[in-house]
Amino acid sequence: MALKFAVNNSLSAITSLPSGISGGALNLISTQTASASASLEFSLDDSYDSYVFKFINMHPATDNVNFSFQASTDGGSSYGITMTTTAFISYNNESGSPSALTYNSGQDLAQSTSFQSLVDNIGNGADESCSGSLTIYNPSSNTFVKHFLSRINEYNYSDFSREDYVAGYFNTTSAIDSIQFKFASGNIDDGIIKMYGVS
Repeated sequence: MALKFAVNNSLSAITSLPSGISGGALNLISTQTASASASLEFSLDDSYDSYVFKFINMHPATDNVNFSFQASTDGGSSYGITMTTTAFISYNNESGSPSALTYNSGQDLAQSTSFQSLVDNIGNGADESCSGSLTIYNPSSNTFVKHFLSRINEYNYSDFSREDYVAGYFNTTSAIDSIQFKFASGNIDDGIIKMYGVS
């Protein structure tokens, strides 16, 4: 295989990649906008090795609730794939105190079929919401478990900026073909979720 090189040593002068080099582009597949929605669901297939979900101003109808997700291997007929996960958070109050970076043992799962909380304690005030992203790797594999990583920032109901980092795996070798997002209670009052495939 021949190596391909950019023709200029200055990165600022590069306007495009040489032919044959993949850019790892995000390809928008689907956009869903919540409006007093109980949940939002997305179908996955084997078109991409990874899928990225972007959450834009997810606003709950109920105060102080968690935003969560689960997966399905039967086209969304049921959700409850066994997961093992880990989580940590950083936060800072509007007053500047308290603040911390800490493991969040209340947010992790150990071989559980529950919905995984991606971010906790979101307020439902008019200006409160959460935004961030979730990546799921090779959900169509029939060999390996399915890894995921999530990073979301929220306006916490107690006037905190809080960032939640959640990672884990679905402990199944069956293909995951559907993902559901919802708040722990009440509707998704407003918000946009975009699903991208990574080429």
